[in-house]
Amino acid sequence: MPPTPVTPPTPATPPTPPPAAVTTAAQQPTAQQSVAQQSVAQRRAVYLGELARGTDRFHEPRRPDCPWCGSARLRTRLRTPDLLQHKPGTFVVDECEDCAHAFQNPRLTAEGLAFYYRDFYENQDGGEERQEHGGERHEHESFAERTLRSRAGRRRHEAAARAMLPFPEPESWLDVGTGHGHFPAAAKELFTYTSFDGLDPTSRVDKALAAGRVEEAHRGRLPDLVGRLRARYDVVSMFHHLEHSPDPREELRAALAVLRPGGHLLVEVPDPDCAFGALLGKWWVSYCQPQHLHLMPLRNLLDELDELGCSVVSTDRREPHVPYDLTGALALAIGNRLPGGDEPWRPAPPTDLQRTLRTALTRATAPLLASAFVLDHALAPLLRRTRFSNAYRIIARKNPRANLL
Repeated sequence: MPPTPVTPPTPATPPTPPPAAVTTAAQQPTAQQSVAQQSVAQRRAVYLGELARGTDRFHEPRRPDCPWCGSARLRTRLRTPDLLQHKPGTFVVDECEDCAHAFQNPRLTAEGLAFYYRDFYENQDGGEERQEHGGERHEHESFAERTLRSRAGRRRHEAAARAMLPFPEPESWLDVGTGHGHFPAAAKELFTYTSFDGLDPTSRVDKALAAGRVEEAHRGRLPDLVGRLRARYDVVSMFHHLEHSPDPREELRAALAVLRPGGHLLVEVPDPDCAFGALLGKWWVSYCQPQHLHLMPLRNLLDELDELGCSVVSTDRREPHVPYDLTGALALAIGNRLPGGDEPWRPAPPTDLQRTLRTALTRATAPLLASAFVLDHALAPLLRRTRFSNAYRIIARKNPRANLL
């Protein structure tokens, strides 16, 4: 599942959704002008004004120790620019030599996260938004973004939901980082009597409600909503969400707090032990800088859940594997060699010649991407059984004495 973003209501304002924001089917939100509906020229003026102040303010001070275990034995694992949106800046991923936790260092501030997330997930709208805007793609959507948008398809959602079939059908299910609610919609086909709610820090969750994919829409951060949602759900799912969180441990504690005793926590995250990370380097899609703040080895999450008083009932590295590593690396490499598109953070729009050249090269490279796509899927049955599997899943049961917030 695609990652969870922070998108402001206007280009100039960082996201500050009220912590108790909740919408039900009977309380539809009033439509407001979204970032995607504003012209590129309007956004360019805002972006250039922000960039004139520099990007250093978007980073916290570099930390000298591991945020997971506190060890000072760090090594630089990756140094990369923004390969997806091509916004200015360089990002570093350090790895702890003791516990192998990988993390962005220096980490983005809240203002930095708002800046680099802006426009990112508004483009990855799954089709419904494009229909609302006349069926057109967003003009500044990057080549790689378009290529990778389909990576979280319906089959993936259904496979993730099937992981819960061995357990009793839940009465209530909260999907954290739900985006447009495509996972709850797919899971509802298998769990027809379950009530699915969605939580997301962006307005996408309101659109999921409007589309009937969730029954309640909670807008904000899960740790901020614990007081109202405590012990309310039988299942909490987090698909490719924890890697976006500034504090994954806080998110886990919050998830347990909103679970009922005996409820299940379902987590999927990228696997930093995947051999593609070393093979492809900065072109490995799961690095996803600057959006991914943490990459957590399986052992670390298992130990943390044990510390929190949970019983891990299932781990899986095979089924969660997403066959997109080669396609993603090629899309990133091609996208970073094409003439720039009409991104609002660039000083000026592309010329007609640049637009023509970009279109021609995009079409010319389509067969290469199609071949990489076929190869990814052909190799998937083998790779998912090896160190090349790129994700893992954990299902944990909340014990009555689990440590809560």
